[in-house]
Amino acid sequence: MDGQQVLSATSGERTPPKLATEAVMAIGQETLDEAEFPTVRGVDFNEDVGLDDIMRAMATTGFQSTELSRAIDEINRMIKWRLSDEPIQPTDDEELRTQEARSKVKCTIFLAYTSNMISSGVRETIRYLVQHKMVDCLVSTAGGIEEDFMKCLAPHSVGSFTKWKGAELRLRGINRIANLLVPNANYCVFEEFLSPVLEAMADEQEASKATAEPMVWTPSKMIDRLGKEIDNEESVYYWCHKNKIPVYCPAITDGSIGDMLYFASYKRPGFVLDLVQDIRGINDMAVKAKASGMIILGGGLVKHHTCNANLMRNGANFSVFINTGHDYDGSDSGAPPDEAISWGKIRLNASPVKVSAEASLVFPLLVSQTFAKNGPKAPLKKSKPLGAASSGGAEGGASND
Repeated sequence: MDGQQVLSATSGERTPPKLATEAVMAIGQETLDEAEFPTVRGVDFNEDVGLDDIMRAMATTGFQSTELSRAIDEINRMIKWRLSDEPIQPTDDEELRTQEARSKVKCTIFLAYTSNMISSGVRETIRYLVQHKMVDCLVSTAGGIEEDFMKCLAPHSVGSFTKWKGAELRLRGINRIANLLVPNANYCVFEEFLSPVLEAMADEQEASKATAEPMVWTPSKMIDRLGKEIDNEESVYYWCHKNKIPVYCPAITDGSIGDMLYFASYKRPGFVLDLVQDIRGINDMAVKAKASGMIILGGGLVKHHTCNANLMRNGANFSVFINTGHDYDGSDSGAPPDEAISWGKIRLNASPVKVSAEASLVFPLLVSQTFAKNGPKAPLKKSKPLGAASSGGAEGGASND
């Protein structure tokens, strides 16, 4: 039977069907220009290669390697942009009508990140950027604020995704953030730092009520004050305070800080954090920017808040998104740059890039080829912790959204 099938399959016509031949062997008339469509080529480890060589090869490696290379190019464009690149407009201020003055006006760069970036070692990369005034504005969530201060007081530790069950860690008083571990005791030390600062802030607000201009705290003013009080060069927000870089956190109550504000509200009713001043602050910053760039690590609130501020100026000129979100569920987290263009959050003539990757993998690489490529090196003074973690105590509700 098998022999008959073989004979049947090999007998008859000796020419493949014309339809199949034309379909498989179809030859297009178009050839791809190497200048526009480079040849796919990766790293050749037979050569003596370093980090810069590997990063250059990503441009022609394909997939997310190529998107990372495009993100590097996009960020270098926002770094290099000057108002002198643009023609003088009738609406330009008189003092901006000379090339010398225009050459000093840079792109306003917004850096937004979810709190897990501060939980992780990406914190040190962000700190480098604000230490050297390489970005103009930060946007984060409550965990992204409090964990920076907490790390100045007691360390986070590297753990495991799977080694310990949640119930076991709960009984030991240890919180897990993916494969990082944070003892409850660290929150107690943070409370010892924050409580007297909140008390002083409430006193100052109360005392100002009798003056001609009563003082009202905002989340950004509160973060600036905490950056001053921590007085530690390892802190992101110490450098933001020192370099007058605003930090916006519209969800400041969504974490341990919120827990402490809740308890403080019983002791000091009437304490106010004004969100309206802050929304005006970030929106005005975008409106006044001669060009704006967005670098957004993660999604959710920080992504929308930053994009929405840039809507006020009819969209950002430069944009890089780094996240693992997808757009099929309609979430803003997964929305690609093209969706932001439809809302007016990115300009029509922009060349935005999304890198679909976990940010702790790629953001340090991206910074190595952009801001830090020829950037300054200034080792930090090692600061002594203000306190040390002690066992026991209540836990804080850190948010990692």
